Amino acid sequence: MNTNPIESGFAQMGARLKVREIPSRWTQGDRSWISPQDYSLDIQRDGKGEFFELRVPTHLSNALEVTIVQSEPQQRHLLLFVRQAGDKPQLDRFLCGHDEREWFIAAVPGGASSVHQAMDALQPATVRQALASHKVSTNKRYRRKNRAFRRQGEWFFIPEPMLVVDPKLVLCNEPLRRGAGKPHMVEQLFRTGGETVYVSSRHPNGLLPTEYKRLLKNQPEAAHWGWRMMRRNMGVYARGAVSHADHATITLPFWHRVLMNTETQSRTMRNVAFLD
Repeated sequence: MNTNPIESGFAQMGARLKVREIPSRWTQGDRSWISPQDYSLDIQRDGKGEFFELRVPTHLSNALEVTIVQSEPQQRHLLLFVRQAGDKPQLDRFLCGHDEREWFIAAVPGGASSVHQAMDALQPATVRQALASHKVSTNKRYRRKNRAFRRQGEWFFIPEPMLVVDPKLVLCNEPLRRGAGKPHMVEQLFRTGGETVYVSSRHPNGLLPTEYKRLLKNQPEAAHWGWRMMRRNMGVYARGAVSHADHATITLPFWHRVLMNTETQSRTMRNVAFLD
């Protein structure tokens, strides 16, 4: 894989990219070879600061084609294509860039072919509807604050000034979390609706009650997998201060509906769910 053009593209927006080949390894206990099954794109840190790292299993080194489709150096964003050859070729898209204080990677769903199309694809339908109803101009629709929403990282906050909630149901200093990342802390949070699921380390997205009962019937030992009952895909509303180590604190003076970006709709993020 020729990485020079990719590294140059990242350098143009002030970032570093390192490509690391991951070989198979021998496990003494199982006396077998373990080979990574897929490539990964991550952000790491060394003595010079943050950098993007593309980890490629040895067996995929000749099967991956990585290209920068479009770059916006002044905006410090680029759209990366990763094409994997094979019987069923795969094409993954990633928006890489800088947001406030840190570099970020966002898996992009759909068929975006430009930075702006990728940013549009990451906005949930409700956010796009709010942009249209408030007639937000094109040059303001990607800002962290406009008439339609406030944004902090992957979370959008849409104004709901007329919403009234039961004070007894309001939770204080609650986390908003996607997967295992650092949570965004919310001063006041209200949750409603959603569906009950059973969650364990083996089923992090949760199983519906019917799926859970079927699993226990077929695998009785699964009852000992440390299950928790949780709510999935709830309606979430926030008010007050919202803080995170990588972002400036924002303050919501009244209730705002909380929505996560659409990364979970992409193939590369299909195993992530919004759970509370």
